Amino acid sequence: MFLTRLTVPRPPSGWLAGLPAVGHLVEHGLDLTVPVTFLVGENGSGKSTIVEAIADACGVNSEGGKAGTLYASKGPATPLGEALDVDFTVTGLRLTRGPRLKRRVFFFRAETLINLARGVSGLPGYWEEHPDEQSHGEGFLTVLERMMNGPGIYLLDEPEAALSFRSCLRLVGLMDRVARKGGQIVCATHSPILASLPGARILELGEDGIHPVEWEKLQIVDHWRRFLAKPDFYLRYVLDDADD
Repeated sequence: MFLTRLTVPRPPSGWLAGLPAVGHLVEHGLDLTVPVTFLVGENGSGKSTIVEAIADACGVNSEGGKAGTLYASKGPATPLGEALDVDFTVTGLRLTRGPRLKRRVFFFRAETLINLARGVSGLPGYWEEHPDEQSHGEGFLTVLERMMNGPGIYLLDEPEAALSFRSCLRLVGLMDRVARKGGQIVCATHSPILASLPGARILELGEDGIHPVEWEKLQIVDHWRRFLAKPDFYLRYVLDDADD
């Protein structure tokens, strides 16, 4: 592994202090022990906050992008990024702090990807295809397949946002190949498809902090199974009664 442990020596101020996941990092830290780690939890649980903070520690702007570019670390660090300590291996330090052109960190953030892609498409070291000439999902896969290649640190924030079922399966295959070639992935996701990658470690974020969990016991897996079996059971809580 290139990233081996996350710690927060001093609790960050403001709303972050109230997040159970951040409280867990302050009290216990977090070991990263396998090539692929998934962070899974409800909206607001802190998944993206943690991935953004790791990006800050790796020298990549929390808006997303690639380490080693002239603009990679522009902008202030996130509040958790300022407080987070990351333990790197010797190789990890070389990938994040070594000669600029040899750094191998990429942060894929779904919210800001299209703006990034429009700015760097066609430049050396990126991809040739322009996002405006592809569907949203095709653009996501173009970026992922071009930037995730071999040993490196890959941080992903909800990469499934624009992907179909089949495209999610394609991304699972890409993650597997990257891991087998020596890459390390930390991915925040709501997708039970992505989290099913064999050999990955799944960390569920909730009111009780951060805990490892098996795929079969994930809340999102349970909810999807129940919804697909009987959607009316869920929809009755969100649809207006036709007789009202």
